Amino acid sequence: MTPQDQQDRADHTGLLYGFAAYGFWGLVPLFWPLLEPAGAVEILAHRMVWSLVAVGLVLLVLRRWNWIRPLLRQPRRLAMIALAATVISVNWGLYIWGVNSGHVVETALGYFINPLVSIAFGVLLLRERLRPAQWAAVGVGAVAVGVLAVGYGKLPWIALTLAFSFATYSLAKKRVGLDGLESLAAETAVQFLPALGFLIWLGAHGGSTFASEGAGHSVLLVSCGFVTALPLICFGASAVRLPLSTIGMLQYVAPTFQFLLGLTVFHESMPPERWAGFSLVWLALALLTWDALRTARRARRDLADAAARAAALSATVGAEVVPGSEVAPGAEVVPGAQAVPETAVAGTVAVAEAVSEAAVSDGVVPEAAVSEAAVRDARPGPISGG
Repeated sequence: MTPQDQQDRADHTGLLYGFAAYGFWGLVPLFWPLLEPAGAVEILAHRMVWSLVAVGLVLLVLRRWNWIRPLLRQPRRLAMIALAATVISVNWGLYIWGVNSGHVVETALGYFINPLVSIAFGVLLLRERLRPAQWAAVGVGAVAVGVLAVGYGKLPWIALTLAFSFATYSLAKKRVGLDGLESLAAETAVQFLPALGFLIWLGAHGGSTFASEGAGHSVLLVSCGFVTALPLICFGASAVRLPLSTIGMLQYVAPTFQFLLGLTVFHESMPPERWAGFSLVWLALALLTWDALRTARRARRDLADAAARAAALSATVGAEVVPGSEVAPGAEVVPGAQAVPETAVAGTVAVAEAVSEAAVSDGVVPEAAVSEAAVRDARPGPISGG
């Protein structure tokens, strides 16, 4: 098998894992109603408890525990994990309540506008500078929220809370710097005791549905953990095989599925004002995607040029050696040519690395279902099938 065949196979497998992850996230609104008559808070508590169990089993199989001790010695990272656990609890709970209360379309809107909120966070909190197309996308998104407020008769608070909580979660995860599975394990470890305490209290007061609604209901509540962990594992397997730009495009699969489910399965209404607002959101995302793809192509071209210059400089060594420079072993000596100091070559390589980093940071869209830390979870080991 040629290297190109291997790459094509990796891309194909990566796409399958990616569609599995985002498709799963997109279809999960079908799951939460199955857990009724449990309320949103009880479902959330079970999700916290069983997610830790599920991800703990995965880490046990992979023997990935060496991150725990260093983390416990770093109070700032622990504080960021506590913040991430808090905001994702709000996100999970509101999402479950929104789906089970007949607001599936609005929850989908929250994840459509999340990239725009992430960009706004970058400007306001990280002092990032935006390109004109990004400014245009944020502006169109703001107009869309205004149009949707008219359509709903109020601010789409469910969508805005989901978008802002997930953007805050992504920012906190960046500061923690853990891979996806490890990060989820740490966050659910923070959530575990309060969630377990609530479930015990709920059972003591006769409000728990875990044991009162039959074995099937109990199994469904336990499966909350695997519903949380499984798509993350698929995402990690996809991230090692696909460019970040492709993953950025795939992230729109989840809210698109959610939107379609809201219309076709849950039969939620979509008056013209809401269609207009959603259309503006999609226009903003199209601008954002076009700009990111254009920037990524330019960055790859600049990287290739910088790498070519570095190769040319390293090969240009001559008989007259500049003090402090060295001739590379095995290099061809060109009579009369002058060697180039290592600092010059290193500088060109540094430029190439900087361009490469810019290409990654300019991906297609900021994080979706998971943060850059999840992208760095590109070491899924046996789970990836590799």
